[in-house]
Amino acid sequence: MSTFISEPGTRLGGRYRLEDRVNASSGWAAWKAIDETLARPVTVLTFARGFPRITDVVTAARAASRLTDARLAQVFDVEEDWDHAYVVMEWVAGDSLEDLLADGPLDPGQGAEIIAQGAEALAVAHAAGVAHLCLNPNSLRWTAGGGVKIAGMGIDAALSGVTADDPALADTYGLGKLLYAALTAHWPGGDWPSLPPAPEMDGHPCSPRQVRAGVPTGIDDVACRVLLAQTGGGNPPVTTPAMLATALNRVIPAPAAPPPVPHRGYATGTGPATLAPGPPYRQYDGGPPRRAGRDPMAGRGSGGPRVLAAVAGVLVLVVIGVAAWAFSHNGSPPPPQAKQTHSASPSNTPAAVLHPQSAAAYGPNGGDNASQAGLAIDSSPATGWNTDSYQTSPHFGNLYNGTGLMLDMGKNVNVSSVAVTFGTVPGTHVRVMVGNTGTGTGEGPPAGFTLLNKSSNAFGQVTFTGHKTASGRFILIWFTKLAPQSGQNGHYQADVFNVVVRGSS
Repeated sequence: MSTFISEPGTRLGGRYRLEDRVNASSGWAAWKAIDETLARPVTVLTFARGFPRITDVVTAARAASRLTDARLAQVFDVEEDWDHAYVVMEWVAGDSLEDLLADGPLDPGQGAEIIAQGAEALAVAHAAGVAHLCLNPNSLRWTAGGGVKIAGMGIDAALSGVTADDPALADTYGLGKLLYAALTAHWPGGDWPSLPPAPEMDGHPCSPRQVRAGVPTGIDDVACRVLLAQTGGGNPPVTTPAMLATALNRVIPAPAAPPPVPHRGYATGTGPATLAPGPPYRQYDGGPPRRAGRDPMAGRGSGGPRVLAAVAGVLVLVVIGVAAWAFSHNGSPPPPQAKQTHSASPSNTPAAVLHPQSAAAYGPNGGDNASQAGLAIDSSPATGWNTDSYQTSPHFGNLYNGTGLMLDMGKNVNVSSVAVTFGTVPGTHVRVMVGNTGTGTGEGPPAGFTLLNKSSNAFGQVTFTGHKTASGRFILIWFTKLAPQSGQNGHYQADVFNVVVRGSS
């Protein structure tokens, strides 16, 4: 019997139980299924007898299965028997870009950040010889763990019979259309059911700034360089995902949010830290759909600010070197006297200090240092817990979406603020959340957790204060991007030296 005419409850390969048909076209169907061996949801593609592109789909699935970047949906299993073929892939939960645009365009900076993450992931795939070729607003999703996930690498194109003479250019153009949609909630160069077509001028889509007020000039320029092959300002057209990621990271603005947040600082000596002027710390409101967070690349300014940044960078290296020698911790040294560098939200009057009952590593990999979790709540900034060290990428070596530290308060509490002392090296992306369960799949925060606040550049002491009190028994410090590891070139990890929770029982 062809797998295409399978019914809910059918088991394929003795382990994949089909539950709901979520998509279908001529000759194939996509199902939400359960892998009964590993007790997890998966996506299963099934095919009609005689579907002419089964071989192409199987070949594409095998190629995609070699991709290890956590931002690319994984392929788990392939059965290539002509009459019983199927493909098993990761079930990607979360909101698609189409979902995020249901209420209108995204904040320009955050929309650009989401596409920049997608461009980085596609650059990794292209380096491995795999292209997507069929990008659309449902291909890119924002997961519960706070990261981008791209589905359908190569497989969607094989299902549709789509090819390209220049795959890199084709995917870059596809990303450009997603960027345009994120900025304007319009779809350029064609129709998409849930989005109105982009207005045109002289046969070309109007620029994002012509469609929506408030789009920064830099982001508008990048979109035009992708979609219209413009070369304004001496910049070349953007023709690869890697070029697009670089171009966006250079122009993503640091949005101003009243009241002003203190400027980010750099330690300038080996004694108690003093702060030199630095670029403003970037923060977002933490509410959906504007949830992306990335640290923009340096160098957006010119002249004096660049010189100051260079001098500050040298000073940071000096401080890190001295501190690394002084402390025997295998991660970043604790910040001197735990000076506060910035707050993730306007601070309120401090409430009573609440003492966590215990702490534990939480995530897909508990880490070699799981037994040290309690050191993060021992009131001593000289001891702490750190994640595993990852090579290649600050995104957990492209293996996971995130990892974290779970605090058990022992009872339900009202949390008004959480002050966390991180390492001294900037670059960590972190979210502090409150909920009522300390267990989950580990692939993201447990269901039902409320975001207290987040930082896209955590270092030193950061106080996370929500716009309102969050209630629950458990507090999760969830990392979505790691900082460079002090003294270890090409290695990344996050450190937590101390946590102070304030609120009421």
